[in-house]
Amino acid sequence: MKFSLFSLLHQGLTGNQGWQPQWRDPAPKPAYDVIIVGAGGHGLATAYYLAKEHGIRNIAVLEKGWLGGGNTGRNTTIIRSNYLWEESEALYEHSVKLWETLSHELNYNVMYSPRGVMMLAHSVHDVQVTKRHIHANRLAGIDNEWLTPEQAQEFCPILNISRDIRYPILGAALQRRGGVARHDAVAWGYARGADRLGVDIIQNCEVTAIRRDASGRVTGVETSRGPIAARKIGVVAAGHTSVVMGMAGIRMPLESFPLQALVSEPVKPVMPCVVMSNTIHAYMSQSDKGELVIGAGTDQYTSYSQTGGLHISQHTLDAICELFPMTRRLRMLRNWGGIVDVTPDRSPILGQTPVPGLFVNCGWGTGGFKATPGSGHVFAATIARDEPHPIAAPFTLERFTTGRLIDEAAAAAVAH
Repeated sequence: MKFSLFSLLHQGLTGNQGWQPQWRDPAPKPAYDVIIVGAGGHGLATAYYLAKEHGIRNIAVLEKGWLGGGNTGRNTTIIRSNYLWEESEALYEHSVKLWETLSHELNYNVMYSPRGVMMLAHSVHDVQVTKRHIHANRLAGIDNEWLTPEQAQEFCPILNISRDIRYPILGAALQRRGGVARHDAVAWGYARGADRLGVDIIQNCEVTAIRRDASGRVTGVETSRGPIAARKIGVVAAGHTSVVMGMAGIRMPLESFPLQALVSEPVKPVMPCVVMSNTIHAYMSQSDKGELVIGAGTDQYTSYSQTGGLHISQHTLDAICELFPMTRRLRMLRNWGGIVDVTPDRSPILGQTPVPGLFVNCGWGTGGFKATPGSGHVFAATIARDEPHPIAAPFTLERFTTGRLIDEAAAAAVAH
């Protein structure tokens, strides 16, 4: 094994906080068939499916930091497929189906928990838009249902359905198959699976340049550990995609924003599901450790800050305390920000680029974690076959020149 204690990582999921993994990164080979830039969930999933389903095992996953240390370890773990447009429905539903059997697939407990995702409606407009989502999802064979305020409170007893609050709850949409998983376990599971199939996962190896031949085709990368040759390169580096793609002379239609979240001190189980509110942008679930996991919004300006404006979290906490009055006495344990890449149409870019042999997976915004298995699966197929997977085909870079935009900015049922 390249990671001599990888098999012991499950101890981190069972409370053994004193144990620390002892990584032994493999020495880079002179040449690879495929290099994946970024060892987060999407990059590791891509490497795993390339090896397992396409027989390409001479792969290096390069990570400038440590495995799963970027946005994969900084998200709020929500999984759902209740998107509006058919293209997004297909992509996220494909991912949810993979989530359902992922622990068995990887022989590793990713703690997938389909506890239900409930989205609140606070106005007549919310009700109309939410019911539109429900009808669209049902037409696509995706579960989603309408709840009255009383049914919503029955599903989540700590929810405040009083009519005299600032944003009274008029109803909710519920996707029962939605839920959560443990973010870092997903990265570990895919890493261990890829490692077993012969993939090299090389940490502390920053890509500093992309090498190309006279015809423009990629031939490899320059890194902080020396040059590495490759026939194909897949860039999956959330928050840094524009920098890496710029090394190949490609300008990406991306903006980067801090996306904030926080967790409370741990308490006994009180939150049986995930509750989201688009209008006031606040969402909450409870981790297996007892922490209430609270998602906030993105800053209104582009930045690489991992703290962001504190007023964003304050606004979210005001809303959470009104929706869930029992949270008012809880203390915040920690607050953080992840850097999300966002496209103008708020949908991902997934596929080939104008540079032969160079592929890109980026722009997920807030949808990245829930898409992890599906993203890796279709991106691996795209790289292996040199043509877009049918599910990935609507999300190519070319859509920004043809005007074929997906536009999930509001249709994703989030505020950004």
